[in-house]
Amino acid sequence: MDSLTFSSGAAAQADDRADAKLRVPKNRVQFDLAPRSMERLNVLKLKTEAASYAEVVKNALRLYEALIEETESGKQFFVRDESGVMTPYRLFL
Repeated sequence: MDSLTFSSGAAAQADDRADAKLRVPKNRVQFDLAPRSMERLNVLKLKTEAASYAEVVKNALRLYEALIEETESGKQFFVRDESGVMTPYRLFL
């Protein structure tokens, strides 16, 4: 299994420098991924031109959350094939 760790920062603090910004508190999360999952993560990082694994995971979480919210509100998702035929796509079985 591969291990994946996301970096974190300190609690929000101001700095004496004029260009200092408030830091957003962050949490560290560590995943143990099977080689196939790590490969999928790498492919997604390349395809989306993400700067980091954390960016890929954050984008995936936003999408997953939106899909769940739409499904919970009774909406359906469809896929359209090359001939234009639309078929319901079941996300959550």
